[in-house]
Amino acid sequence: MALLSLKNVSLSYGGNPLLDDVEFHIEKGDRICLLGVNGTGKSTMLRVLAGESKPDSGQVIRSSGIRITRLPQQVPTHLCGRVLDIVCPDHENPDLSREALEAQQILSRLDLDPEADFSTLSGGTRRRVLLAQALAGAPDVVLLDEPTNHLDLDSIAWLEAYLLRRCKTFLFISHDRAFLRRIASRVVELDRGHLSDWNCDYDTFLRRKEESLQAESLQWNRMDKLLEKEEAWRRRGVKARTVRNQGRLRALEALRADRSQRRQRTGTVQMSIQEANRTGQVVIKADKVTFGYGQTPLIRNFSTVINRGDRIGIIGPNGCGKTTLLNLLLDSSFPSPLEGEGQGEGSRRAGIVKHGTNLQIAYSDQLRAQLDESKSLAENIVQGKEFIMLQGVKRHVIGYLEDFLFSPDRARQPVSVLSGGERNRLLLARLFAQPSNVMVLDEPTNDLDLDTLDLLEEQLDAYTGTVLVVSHDRAFLNNIATSVLVFEKHPGDQTDPWLKPDEGWYINDYVGGYDDWIARRVLPPDPNISEKAPATKPESPARRKLSFKERRELEEFPSRIEAMEEEQTQWHACLADPAFFKKPKAEVTRATERSEALARELEIAYKRWESLEALAASPA
Repeated sequence: MALLSLKNVSLSYGGNPLLDDVEFHIEKGDRICLLGVNGTGKSTMLRVLAGESKPDSGQVIRSSGIRITRLPQQVPTHLCGRVLDIVCPDHENPDLSREALEAQQILSRLDLDPEADFSTLSGGTRRRVLLAQALAGAPDVVLLDEPTNHLDLDSIAWLEAYLLRRCKTFLFISHDRAFLRRIASRVVELDRGHLSDWNCDYDTFLRRKEESLQAESLQWNRMDKLLEKEEAWRRRGVKARTVRNQGRLRALEALRADRSQRRQRTGTVQMSIQEANRTGQVVIKADKVTFGYGQTPLIRNFSTVINRGDRIGIIGPNGCGKTTLLNLLLDSSFPSPLEGEGQGEGSRRAGIVKHGTNLQIAYSDQLRAQLDESKSLAENIVQGKEFIMLQGVKRHVIGYLEDFLFSPDRARQPVSVLSGGERNRLLLARLFAQPSNVMVLDEPTNDLDLDTLDLLEEQLDAYTGTVLVVSHDRAFLNNIATSVLVFEKHPGDQTDPWLKPDEGWYINDYVGGYDDWIARRVLPPDPNISEKAPATKPESPARRKLSFKERRELEEFPSRIEAMEEEQTQWHACLADPAFFKKPKAEVTRATERSEALARELEIAYKRWESLEALAASPA
């Protein structure tokens, strides 16, 4: 029996329905990713499943006694109090000590202060509190709306592991391709009010979706040609009132009705970036930049040269100073002291930032503070005017916003009614209307749908200017970055008068994207190893020879892993076949569990293989 179901559910807020006679089931153990273009109703569907919104018709069926939690996309305004009280209201109940301990662990892993006042937190930190609230207490079904927003890479990796290990059943909306590739066992798409259950992983979904769209296009073309033919026949006049002609007329009326009810697929964003005249070869040069607030170190002794055409990704944990680094690089007056602050040795500001010639910078902040909530979409683009100049061509602002999938009616509404994805799309429309040769993007992928993400990557790839981007989207960084600047822990420098040992960040420069950084990153020394200890120890386990049993194990690993991967491929093929799910439930469950177990076994096997290879390569 399904834990949670929608049966013939319809819901609309005027215009085309967001949910149109939808039927949907969540079974125990499902890990479902809900996809769809921004504004199609994904968040609305989660609210209906959670019981927070009522459908116009149909039923929401929940198993008796199940607990459902939801992470909303927008932060509720009514929450207040301590973080711990919000995440685990009954933490003082001695009968719930285990739940309270788990809540404390989740808060710690998400870098949240249990005693902090919720009302004083930033928007991103509040979202992490709500994520902790949704995960705490072992709910039966977890509904997550863009769970990776405002999480750094370490937190995303932890969330992936936590969901796979602790949350057996969950439905999530995400456009983080690396996240959904690892987490989703089933993809469901909301398109034009209807749900399509693809029952497969994300990569298989992409292939099948393309085939489905091609088949739909061919079917519509055939229908349009038939309708055109029948309309021509009708215009020539029906010569006799025969039964055959009357049947043909009824078929024509049916074709007309089908054509009038057809809902076209939501269009594709037609964005393009306005480019200004080229900069000089050197765009920004930073030399031994050090910066901090009071005695709290952020950036120290950082030097880099950014050349024209570079696409720089900036990676680091939340709060390490990524946005601060952007602001420093964009401030050609650095190191002008703050009011009442001196310079020289021990100063919080040192070093030099130089800009090249003819810089025209377009900047997008992650909090979207550049958007005026009370003004309409059009007013946010042109500030009271009607026309906008794009590459020397005058365009009406309404037509420009239609390129970004905003209808004329939508363009005249205030920004406050937009969803998170629509706000981000509007910010891109505003940003790309400015001529620029340096593009600065702070978390640009938050809430964007997959089609818009793909187009954004294409536009940045074709952009001849320089790009600086802060992002935790691993696939995005791999696709657009030519190099990455990464905040990494430094063991400390006693010669620095305002840095204590084991504090502060240093910034490493790596060629390539996220995967290249992972392959080449410099790890800090182990703080548990004494500085006075010798560099090598003959008795160290890492320097010993392989035992006979370990040598045999190492020799057998290639064939062992190959056999496991072949079995995994077979199970994936079964689970990707819709006909397989018509078999008895026990057989389907066995296949799913075995596929998941193989994934875990392979991960363990690869780690063991790597450790044995490293041991074999080390000198005796």
